[in-house]
Amino acid sequence: MPRPVRRRRFVALALATTIALGLLSRRFPLPGVLAEHAGDALWTVAAFWLGALAVPAASGGRLAAAAWLLSAAVEASQLLDWPWLRSVRGTAVGALLLGHGAKAADLVAYAAGAVLACAVDATFRRAVARRPAATDRLRAS
Repeated sequence: MPRPVRRRRFVALALATTIALGLLSRRFPLPGVLAEHAGDALWTVAAFWLGALAVPAASGGRLAAAAWLLSAAVEASQLLDWPWLRSVRGTAVGALLLGHGAKAADLVAYAAGAVLACAVDATFRRAVARRPAATDRLRAS
């Protein structure tokens, strides 16, 4: 049975929601360990949705793996101390996209975000697959 279709409209909405939640997590930090890692996990979720926009037919597992690898690469780039990279990170957008200070714990947060995105994606794709198509609804009436 073919995989249910991933709808770009839903993916774009999911990306916008993820970005909003990520920004809100910085403005209004969650309690405890979530305060430190929610933004990292949401960064990977956003990367997942960006991948889904680019390649809507990709499997959730491949998108999750690609999102985690991208997140890990950005984390590794935080070990670099090049002047131009430091100046990019000195901007608000650069800091949000590239972060500061590599930490191994962030890799776990990225993995959690990848799993979360994959689960949300699979849940919504299954729901779409169970819904009768518009042509089926017209025939039934």
